[in-house]
Amino acid sequence: MARLLIIGGFLAVVFWVFSIVDCAAQPATRHRGVSKSAWIAIVILIPVIGGVLWFALGRRRRADGEGERLRAPDDDPEFLRSLSRSEQDARIAQLEAELARLDDENDGSTTDPRP
Repeated sequence: MARLLIIGGFLAVVFWVFSIVDCAAQPATRHRGVSKSAWIAIVILIPVIGGVLWFALGRRRRADGEGERLRAPDDDPEFLRSLSRSEQDARIAQLEAELARLDDENDGSTTDPRP
């Protein structure tokens, strides 16, 4: 029985500390109801119940689009729509010319390792 109380107390302290850190680390816009400092005080003064209240009531979920991952430009449909066809063709031509120039530079300096 004593082991269960020790393990339960340890888990309660870990949950309490995690709740405090999570509440303090969230931006002020992600707190519901009362202010950030009030939530921190609630979590500190009412250890386990305050943490449960924080996760159940106080922590706002990410708004739509707020947690959206950043995309590379070639994966972003809005960016691709913003490009005109002539810009794309000019960029492709520029890259092909640069690649051809690099190939020409490498052709003169490479030696064939075969006898």
